[in-house]
Amino acid sequence: MKQTTPQHLDVRLCPRFHRAVELIGRRWTGAVIKVLLGGPRRFNELLGLIPGISDRLLTERLRELESAGLIVRHVEPGSPVKVVYELTCAGAELEAAMDAIGQWAERWIEAEPASA
Repeated sequence: MKQTTPQHLDVRLCPRFHRAVELIGRRWTGAVIKVLLGGPRRFNELLGLIPGISDRLLTERLRELESAGLIVRHVEPGSPVKVVYELTCAGAELEAAMDAIGQWAERWIEAEPASA
């Protein structure tokens, strides 16, 4: 007789879950999403709000998130041209997950000592 495992005990990794974790778990991606949850931002604003990220890495993460459909890049004509990044509906739906991670971090992750 074949044994069945209750749905809540199925430990196989769902491919969609794995892809999602790989996408939002990349270094700096969570920080970019968290900042954009506060509203649209220009590139230099993002650089200023995410301590330690380089121009190159920010550009890379923004391209990845845009390609994944989590952010949209708006180019506003003028002199100079203004580029603004904003979460899509799919990106904005990560707010509850980001809040849950933040609450978990407050409980379980020690703050790094302030540098002198």
